[in-house]
Amino acid sequence: MKKVIISLFITISGLLFSQIAVGTPPENNNRWTFGGGIGVGFGSNSAFYLQASPRVGYKIINDLEGGILGSVSWQTSDFYRSTMFGAGPFVNYYFARSFYVSANYQHYFINYKDKYYDFKMNKDEDALYLGGGYMQRIGNNSFMQIGLMYNVLWKENSSIFSSGLIPNIGFVVGL
Repeated sequence: MKKVIISLFITISGLLFSQIAVGTPPENNNRWTFGGGIGVGFGSNSAFYLQASPRVGYKIINDLEGGILGSVSWQTSDFYRSTMFGAGPFVNYYFARSFYVSANYQHYFINYKDKYYDFKMNKDEDALYLGGGYMQRIGNNSFMQIGLMYNVLWKENSSIFSSGLIPNIGFVVGL
């Protein structure tokens, strides 16, 4: 099932960017960038996960970009329900036009309800992600980014996240 969903999202993403002329020189003087990612997951016990992470950036200089990113996720199963909102600044440095290093700070607001024990929790958590990755051109000024980030503020016994290591895939238009 996961392979079908991943293939579907890659196909949809390709179709969205298929109208961009490949091979023509970019005539883009606009310094704004837009992008983000989406995620969907399914699991046992009627588990369902939906996530969106939009971002808006500004090219400070050719290879340095800063901006704001957000994150919204919703999870549900037979046993729990959770919503999480996050927002914060980011900075990306691009080199060799195919690689990037990144830092971003997110402040999360989490609402969790355990359906089995009728337990509710509201919590805030900070995350500082450092990492980098590879970029693949999919249009004259559009890229797919594949990377790995680590939350340096992650604490094993007190974080709501199961790990500090986060793989990410996203799209950026305007670079």
